[in-house]
Amino acid sequence: MLSYLGRRLLQGVVVLFIVTLLTFLLVNAAPGGPASLMRMETTDAERQALIQQLHLDEPLWKRYGSWLAGALHGDLGLSLNSREPVLPLILKRLGNTLQLAGAALLLAVVIGLPLGLVAAMRRNSWIDHGATLLSTLGMSVPDFWLGILMIMVFSVSWHLLPPSGMSSIGSAFTLADRIRHLVMPAIVLTMVILPNVVRFARSSLAEVLDQDYIRTAYAKGLSARQVIYRHALRNSLIPVVTIIGLLIPALLGGSVIVESVFGWPGMGRLAVEASSGRDYTLVMAITVVAAVVVVVTNLLVDLVYSLIDPRIRHG
Repeated sequence: MLSYLGRRLLQGVVVLFIVTLLTFLLVNAAPGGPASLMRMETTDAERQALIQQLHLDEPLWKRYGSWLAGALHGDLGLSLNSREPVLPLILKRLGNTLQLAGAALLLAVVIGLPLGLVAAMRRNSWIDHGATLLSTLGMSVPDFWLGILMIMVFSVSWHLLPPSGMSSIGSAFTLADRIRHLVMPAIVLTMVILPNVVRFARSSLAEVLDQDYIRTAYAKGLSARQVIYRHALRNSLIPVVTIIGLLIPALLGGSVIVESVFGWPGMGRLAVEASSGRDYTLVMAITVVAAVVVVVTNLLVDLVYSLIDPRIRHG
């Protein structure tokens, strides 16, 4: 197990290096790169100061080396707009995004997994057709359109839920108030991943139920509950866990739109603000943090495999 973890951590380091290198090259090579911060009305002294600040007078490889050396020591630089260290700023926003993504993932698993399992056990029934319809609708409806529609209905027309933000302005923090602000963005973000959870849970369990050992279990006189929970369910969870691990980056990507629509101060909204404000240091830091989340998630998914299926051993 330790050797496996060591190999995976080494692979993660290589992935992070490639991600940061490509992002750094794209930021500097794309139109509107760091040099575009210098406007026509900038004086020569201001231009020279900005060149030294951004190290634009140095070769590209040297600039990347300086940034990488700072990143290895936990220094991802200063925001070009606010002049704040970007790492504390990102970690604060990351916590907000994890609240939203965690609520959406919990809803998707709690709703999607049982629905997919029931649909697999009741194939061609109204439950199966309803689950298929729900999955199709979830994949077809744009998340930004659903978010705007929910704001118009639940906030503007019915005045049931707040339209944006994480808390009510001018009031102290309460859990009930946070949940009221979380309901609509969490539901919209859930719809981004729920269809995939339902479809994979249904198809995986349906495939397992057609195996010979399931028919043997029934022939031995085991009840349907015993067959499902002791034999079929556990063997069908591997593909479901895999898709959940792959959907976590989709949650981070989908949060960009959802956080913008609902004014949720998370990392996705911060990425939009950094891109529109040409804050390239912040863009680089956000990319690194997102890549770390993806690498850690993939490692955790691989470790969960051995908990679900004892036949899987990492050695």
